[in-house]
Amino acid sequence: MGSLSLRNIHKSFGSVEVLTDINLEVDESEFVIFVGPSGCGKSTLLRIIAGLEDATSGDVLIGDERVNALPPSDRGIAMVFQTYALYPHLNVRKNMSLGLKQAKKSAEYIEERVGVAADMLELGPYLDRRPAELSGGQRQRVAIGRAIVRNPKLFLFDEPLSNLDAALRVNTRLEIANLHRELQSTIIYVTHDQVEAMTLADKIVVLQGGRVEQVGSPMDLYNDPDNLFVAGFIGSPAMNFLDTKLFDLPAEVKTVGLRPESISLADAGQISGKVSHLEHLGADTNVYVKIGEGLITVRILGQEEYQVGTTVHLDFATDDMFLFDSDDKRIR
Repeated sequence: MGSLSLRNIHKSFGSVEVLTDINLEVDESEFVIFVGPSGCGKSTLLRIIAGLEDATSGDVLIGDERVNALPPSDRGIAMVFQTYALYPHLNVRKNMSLGLKQAKKSAEYIEERVGVAADMLELGPYLDRRPAELSGGQRQRVAIGRAIVRNPKLFLFDEPLSNLDAALRVNTRLEIANLHRELQSTIIYVTHDQVEAMTLADKIVVLQGGRVEQVGSPMDLYNDPDNLFVAGFIGSPAMNFLDTKLFDLPAEVKTVGLRPESISLADAGQISGKVSHLEHLGADTNVYVKIGEGLITVRILGQEEYQVGTTVHLDFATDDMFLFDSDDKRIR
């Protein structure tokens, strides 16, 4: 398996700079996820690692080797795409083995590698089927199996769960997590879904506007965000941002953040508002409270009932407040 170093990566399309000064170290066997909104540059960065795009400047190192000039086939990577990219006229066995055949591996080696991948992904019963005879989840497993047989230094996943329904996304997410534990492989994974990032990653790279906003473990980013963007992007439901006029705070504080689960509804509290909407999720309830022109989300454990329009009081500990300055940097 391999490590990855990105050093001062810049990428421009004409006069438009889409990646700016990206520096990142990925250790061997780490599961690293690039996350951010559409257009933040995460897929472009993955394609530069794969060799499908050239960086305008900067270096990509896989292991200790600078690979800028190497084609994708020589980089020791295997990529899993959002669209599966399976050959419809080939059965599962041939789809999984095609890359090895093109690399002129022996029939015995190919059979062994396909067998290992099929057992790992429970694809044995489907080896003679064509993609049209498979479900979406099974097709994605074939795409993952095609990557496994190559025994790459790096696995690259480009939003692999986007085309799956909710139940299949959960199942496939578990399969990818188990795959990482079993193979101890180095995985670089792109998604716009912060729930995927939080549940899968050893390390998350949060991107916005072509820049790295913060790098850290899921809980580091959740508990200690560097800035307003990371605080609002990581966490579901998202962090609430409140007007500082509601509080007695130093002048340098321009925004106050509160996690929905840090707020409770009580007989008395620091803020009052009216219930605007409720989301009953079974195990918990999201209560949306209108305060002035803003809307605050309160996450309550269990099943609670409030009438829309009812006045409620919000209570929270001051230690749970996240404070940000006028540059959106975290103060506390």
